[in-house]
Amino acid sequence: MTISVFLLDDHELVRTGLTTVLESEGDIRVVGEAGTTAEALRRIPALTPDVAILDVRLPDGEGIGVCREIRSAMEPPPACLMLTSYSDDEALFGAIMAGAAGYLLKQVSGTDLIGSVRRIAAGASLLDPELTTAVMDRLRGGTGPADPRYAQLSPQERRVLDLIADGLTNRQIGRQLHLAEKTVKNYVSAVLHKLGFARRTEAAVYATRRRSP
Repeated sequence: MTISVFLLDDHELVRTGLTTVLESEGDIRVVGEAGTTAEALRRIPALTPDVAILDVRLPDGEGIGVCREIRSAMEPPPACLMLTSYSDDEALFGAIMAGAAGYLLKQVSGTDLIGSVRRIAAGASLLDPELTTAVMDRLRGGTGPADPRYAQLSPQERRVLDLIADGLTNRQIGRQLHLAEKTVKNYVSAVLHKLGFARRTEAAVYATRRRSP
């Protein structure tokens, strides 16, 4: 059976290289690609790939957010493999919370990448359980209730923050709190502004640190 793959990376040469490596095998076919998160969110649902290889950081957003959105919107969702140039706990945490099946550095060999695509297409997870546990434990140890930034949040904003930490999309948060998706988007923007964060993942990490181990 042929494994269909979608590529998201803002560098055309990277996408070309990945396509060449993956299609050197007869059982893998790249069915689409994108250079921005907006383009990926338009194209992936229409192409229904088995696997989506997503760059973590892009000019207009994050591959982690794309993973979260498509896994929420598609049935069955593609297996998401996060590909990044940088290794950090925040990105790994974001991948875990978004439901990604794997997280690899771009320095990975072609052989290992092909093997990883085959494994997650078959339903396996590449996220090492011990590493995942260590990251979650480290993120839980932290920010106390007296933080003045947290005190600025309204009760509804705190509920939205908790649901962000649970990995929910704006649409899912809206369903849970009986709010329009646009209203949730406004709440998320307010939360990020009050906490001094630029990215949703930072807010999720912050909220997880506040929770008891």
